[in-house]
Amino acid sequence: MPTPTATVHDDLPLVLAGPLLRRMQPQCLVLWLVGSRPLTLSLQLAHGEAEEPQRYPLQGDSCQVIQVGEQAFIHLIELALDTPLPCDVQIDYDLLIDQPGQAPQGIAEWAPHLLYDGVAQPNFVLREHLDQLLHGSCRKPHHPSADGLLCADRLLAEPHAPEQRPALLLMSGDQIYADDVSGPMLRAIHQVIARLGLFGEHLEGAVVDDSTALYQHPASYYQRAELLPELKSNETLRERFFGGVEKPIFTTSSADNHLVTCAEVLAMYLLVWSPVPWTLLDAEMPALSRDEVPRYQAERKHIEVFRGGLAQVARALAHLPTLMIFDDHDVTDDWNLSAQWELTAYGHPFSRRILGNALIAYLLCQGWGNNPEVFAKPLQAVQAMTADRDADNHMNPQQQDALIDSLLAFHQWHFVLPTSPTLVVLDTRTRRWRSARNRKRPSGLMDWEALCEFQQALLDQPSAIIVSAAPMFGVKLIEAVQKVFSWAGHPLMVDAENWMAHRGAARVMMNIFRHSRTPGNYVILSGDVHYSFVYEVLIRQRKRGPQLWQITSSGLKNEFPPRLLDWFDRLNRWLYAPWSPLNWLTKRRRMQVTPRIPSRSKAGERLWNGAGLGQVFFNEQGQPSAIYQHNADGSPAVAFVDDRDKASVPQAALSPAGRG
Repeated sequence: MPTPTATVHDDLPLVLAGPLLRRMQPQCLVLWLVGSRPLTLSLQLAHGEAEEPQRYPLQGDSCQVIQVGEQAFIHLIELALDTPLPCDVQIDYDLLIDQPGQAPQGIAEWAPHLLYDGVAQPNFVLREHLDQLLHGSCRKPHHPSADGLLCADRLLAEPHAPEQRPALLLMSGDQIYADDVSGPMLRAIHQVIARLGLFGEHLEGAVVDDSTALYQHPASYYQRAELLPELKSNETLRERFFGGVEKPIFTTSSADNHLVTCAEVLAMYLLVWSPVPWTLLDAEMPALSRDEVPRYQAERKHIEVFRGGLAQVARALAHLPTLMIFDDHDVTDDWNLSAQWELTAYGHPFSRRILGNALIAYLLCQGWGNNPEVFAKPLQAVQAMTADRDADNHMNPQQQDALIDSLLAFHQWHFVLPTSPTLVVLDTRTRRWRSARNRKRPSGLMDWEALCEFQQALLDQPSAIIVSAAPMFGVKLIEAVQKVFSWAGHPLMVDAENWMAHRGAARVMMNIFRHSRTPGNYVILSGDVHYSFVYEVLIRQRKRGPQLWQITSSGLKNEFPPRLLDWFDRLNRWLYAPWSPLNWLTKRRRMQVTPRIPSRSKAGERLWNGAGLGQVFFNEQGQPSAIYQHNADGSPAVAFVDDRDKASVPQAALSPAGRG
């Protein structure tokens, strides 16, 4: 592959985003960084057991550089170590940038916002056991709530011993909202594209020929539905991708500014993970109609607050190993919900390109860092696509479409960490169990083959932590409403995707839990639903277990409509009480489901509605010993407790610092 080159612009920061700590293990460290040019990097490590800091040049396979713009270079750092690093000790690190004729620059010089008070370098801890972790999902920048990732920064800023630090931050979906973008965010995206020269592309099947025409089109803001061809066969496609489909049962989503190009999605990743790209922008408003201006100005207030917390978010991501998996909004709403949806979306070249571009960006900004070894071929294809450009810096459309085809058929987005307990992160989006009877019915979240691989990963493990974007055991009433709409042929109206929506997938999943060689203790971490809850589940048909905990934390920066959730919570408690005959109509009739109660609930509510971040502590058997939801607004954390114990929970227990 050709070596990436750049025209040097001295006014651009050397580093635009990162470093993000990704999969960090004693013998292999994985980091992600974006520079305005190809950087000559060295990683310096120091810890209490070492006499002097060790410096490791990042060359060859230890640092892949992928050019995505004239001044945008993604650095994928994977450093293999001959001598394992120690666990449960603080390891100070620095990323040194070498430049000809200058002394190397460290993070304190090129990203001082990444340092906590009183320290000269960032640090990390490699935990020997997963005895605690943080988790969350659904981070929509223009939602009026505060940013839940700020909770991670507050926790790390507290004084603590290395062995008290969370082992991981798990993001279980919707790290970006490619389908629900505010006007000010889209304006920022377009300015980043122009400032960094992110590569363009040719578009087939659209009323615009290429990305340049898309960005300049009068309908580019709030009216992207008009950019699809006016074909009768495309009516459903228009509605799904750009029409702002109304969903009166739960919420209303807007796709008026749906991201289209690969450059747009890459720019959004830079803007949600780093404060630096925002310094390259001006406040000029795009050309809008009189009716659109008030909406834009209202959204800008929320975006400014979001932007104001990004330095702290970036600081947390530079100190805490972070793993991720996609959900629908990382690509588009209701992604692969049904076989009919797939036929419509993938059957048109323009919508196929939209989906594929989001997957390319996910590969580069999220997927690779989870499990680098499986992405060698896709990255080679990305290198070839970005290297083969025309005079206008547009990527080769044939190579782009071929890459998209390969990613749509890729079956290794999931991953397993051989930790204690075992961590299994599921792909519940691309390997769906499609309904054989009715293409409009919701697909199972995993097909039979994927579920078999899931079972193999669990065999003979004493305990396991499973990350499933959608809860495996959700709120029965909401699932019942989704089932009614699915029977009526309208699953898209209510996001009817849950594990119980497909009979075959639900049955296989339950059989896995009953298998005698699978774990006796499961903890299932989920997001997706925009509220938080904890269920303790006992499957009665297996001797001595298994025991499961469904722990849902959602969203990081999103919330459920409060009044509607209150009604769902209340009705669910009435209709599905332990004595209710309705329980016999569910697929969970052979399970005992006991909800945990939020410690700050007012009248027995089981569901907690508030943006924030989940935290789980585990005992030696892999069972949760304490479960918290930290609130983004800074109010006291919520503990999920047994109802009988609620009155005795001390306030100090609501804070991890108070636990020590």
